[in-house]
Amino acid sequence: MEVFLLIVVNVMVPIFSLIAIGAFLHRTFTFDMSTLSKLNTFLLIPAVCFVNVYQSQMAGDTFSLIIGFLVLQNISLIVISSLVAKIARFDNRLSATFKNSVVLSNNGNFGLPVSQLVFLHHPIGVTVQIVVLIFQNLLTFTYGLFNSVSVEKKGSQALLLFLKNPVIYALVLALALKALFVPIPHYLWTPIETIASAFMAIALVTLGAQSAFIKLYRFSKPLILSLIGRLILSPCIGLIVILLLNLDGTIAQALFIASAFPTSRNSSIFALEYGNHPEYAAQTVLVSTVFSMLTVTGVVYLAQILFS
Repeated sequence: MEVFLLIVVNVMVPIFSLIAIGAFLHRTFTFDMSTLSKLNTFLLIPAVCFVNVYQSQMAGDTFSLIIGFLVLQNISLIVISSLVAKIARFDNRLSATFKNSVVLSNNGNFGLPVSQLVFLHHPIGVTVQIVVLIFQNLLTFTYGLFNSVSVEKKGSQALLLFLKNPVIYALVLALALKALFVPIPHYLWTPIETIASAFMAIALVTLGAQSAFIKLYRFSKPLILSLIGRLILSPCIGLIVILLLNLDGTIAQALFIASAFPTSRNSSIFALEYGNHPEYAAQTVLVSTVFSMLTVTGVVYLAQILFS
């Protein structure tokens, strides 16, 4: 119980305090959400990715295990969410948003700050989260986008949108410089590292601003199923895959925690853009983020017990 309370006080309270500050400031001053989104996507997240990958000491076999875990876990979520949507008789638009709400997780402006706090003294944990973030970006702009546009259109634009994401290029550049043992001059490294350090606070304030005006009228069946799938089913599947792959230590902790993060805001963005029940999508993002204060805390606690 003492460890659980420490996690709540040292990890979850700071996170949700920043989210609350973001919501309050947005209601007071009305931020330009497009600018905030671009600041996170095109500057902060790529900087965090570059710094952590360049500094990481992850071996190739470890990277393969992480990718194997992510493939198995997400295939399981895709299959199960598709079956649930069919059994529940959701229409095509609702089905697309429901599946995205279960499969796509917020590993950017929620997951990465959580990992930075949990693995403050174990950088490999943050590096694992970076790999998960890259994988989720790929999944978002392939499977997630195709889900949304396939209701009316073909998903041929998915690859183009994915290639526009600067995180990919930050990853490739960091890997290339690291492989070639190219040192980065201090006058370049200092601003990159400073930008990366600013990510956690700005990302969580942005998430709070996104949630500031969302209204929740009732807990509908699709919303409840989304919450169960994203916050309960996903970490359960993650734990099973970890045990099947015989993972342990910080790697296992980071992957287990990453499997428990709330629904990605991209699910809501796609639903809004393509008219696939946007209100339901926005509610899922907000409510899963709020409830994740309990579920993610519990998973962090279990991860430390099971894989210490």
